[in-house]
Amino acid sequence: MSASLALLLLAASPDLAHTQLRDPARERSARALMETLRCLVCQGQSIADSDADMAGDMRRLVRDRIEKGERPEAVRRWLIARYGDYVSYDPPFSAATGLLWATPLVLLALGLLVARGSFRRRRTGV
Repeated sequence: MSASLALLLLAASPDLAHTQLRDPARERSARALMETLRCLVCQGQSIADSDADMAGDMRRLVRDRIEKGERPEAVRRWLIARYGDYVSYDPPFSAATGLLWATPLVLLALGLLVARGSFRRRRTGV
């Protein structure tokens, strides 16, 4: 009776079949990688935290590839090649992402210049 209930649960939720890898070290590697990958549907969550179907598919894909012996960085590169830099919470520096990396620095520099000018005007009474 309990075996048929377990099979029924697995059939109802296919993600349960891939909940964890048998090798704890590989599961830790897969989990660490999943924490760094963005859910393309939810956008604000990693694939490890998302309940979206696509995130479940991506978790299975990550676990399957790691179980077959691929290194997490190779899986990451494959996912970036397939879905673009957006899938990674830490996009690499390139011509396409350079503006994303530089914008905070430019805004900080502008803020410092405005603050400096404001302090100078206060000091001189202008």
